[in-house]
Amino acid sequence: MEWTIQELAARAGVTSRTLRHYDSVGLLPPSRVGENGYRYYNPAAVARLQRILLMRQLGMGLPAIAKVLADEVDTAEGLRAHITALEEERARIERRIRAVRHTLEALEAGAEPRMDVMLSGFNDRYKDEVVSRWGERAYQVSNDWWHGKTLDQQLAWKKDTDDLVAAWVAAAKAGVPPTSDRAQALAARHVRWLSAIPGTPTAEGDRERSIAMVRGLGDMYVDDPRFAGMYDDEAGAAFVRDALHAYARTHM
Repeated sequence: MEWTIQELAARAGVTSRTLRHYDSVGLLPPSRVGENGYRYYNPAAVARLQRILLMRQLGMGLPAIAKVLADEVDTAEGLRAHITALEEERARIERRIRAVRHTLEALEAGAEPRMDVMLSGFNDRYKDEVVSRWGERAYQVSNDWWHGKTLDQQLAWKKDTDDLVAAWVAAAKAGVPPTSDRAQALAARHVRWLSAIPGTPTAEGDRERSIAMVRGLGDMYVDDPRFAGMYDDEAGAAFVRDALHAYARTHM
């Protein structure tokens, strides 16, 4: 099966002049040239044009495209690489769509859009730490889960989180021991909160890594200055840490 240059141009959404230019720079020669001077393109040439157009859409210039194609040994591997690049681009576009949708929802609800809701993911600020502790997949899955929520769902989640923190602060101020029923009930609630986040070890039922995560979070609440004041003071953060450690030790 072959297509003429006019047929290929029409199918590909480009001009015949573009295809002739690709030929002149050695990027896409026709499969053959007929006695009448017509250029013809077979399936292999069409597949090559597909690659060229994909790379053009990704912002690559013709010299760079020519180098990629010249250096390429395995066409199938090259196509797999392009699929990966396209999937990454799709993910970026979907994140932008969700961000704009959040803004629209806020405006339609008569609320002033909040920058932290519109532009921040669930754990964007802690990406490096999440990746180093629990891996790239844990970050990506949880971040996609957060960005997939509507504005109302994000605000509801933030409220639940604030309520949990407030309950910890109240228990610390009441002076109950970290191993008390009240503190351990809060620790169990904290672990359920973690388990609701896809990608985390607690959500996936990985016992050993879940224990490490719960203990690690407890330590982080005390040691990391970013959490200073989250639980009112250092004593409050230490109370949460000790309660989580005790829960991990006896209930996980």
